[in-house]
Amino acid sequence: MLIGNIEVNVTVVQGVRDIFRFPDPVNETSARLVAAGVVALAVLFLVFRDGLLLLPLVYGFAARVATGPTLSPLGQIATRVGTPWIERAFGVESRLVPGPPKRFAQLIGLTVTGGALVGWAAGAPLVTYVLLSVLLVAATLEAAFAICLGCIAYSAIWGCADCDDISDRLRMALVESRQTVDRPAPATN
Repeated sequence: MLIGNIEVNVTVVQGVRDIFRFPDPVNETSARLVAAGVVALAVLFLVFRDGLLLLPLVYGFAARVATGPTLSPLGQIATRVGTPWIERAFGVESRLVPGPPKRFAQLIGLTVTGGALVGWAAGAPLVTYVLLSVLLVAATLEAAFAICLGCIAYSAIWGCADCDDISDRLRMALVESRQTVDRPAPATN
């Protein structure tokens, strides 16, 4: 293909587009595994307080915003190893969820981790601790309960025909958590 005086290989252009394509729909199991990895990295930073531990967090979110799991180490581990193992081991089929809200959630994560990195570099560790604590809460909700705060925000701001079940899933998660608390302990003989 010739654009102006520049010859462009269509295969190369398509390949680049494929790299920077965010998946839609997204495998929820993979998203939850990535969130678990984010929780682990955030906890590592909060325990060791080493600014270098912020770099993989920021990079991971930037990679996932730009390419989904393609250039994200956590995304690759989740999609290629973790999700297939969970599906085989537990005999479950992963649920597919809309991609745009997940991408928005990754953008929020990038903003939060980027702010944490800037705070750390500027000598304001309290800012970093607060931002990573917020990230830790959001990522834990996603990993443990499939409650994506970024997806809820996306749905509230732009609406999402495919996101109508977010409120239902939130209610079900609350009901299930209450049943676990209200359920008496099994009797032992």
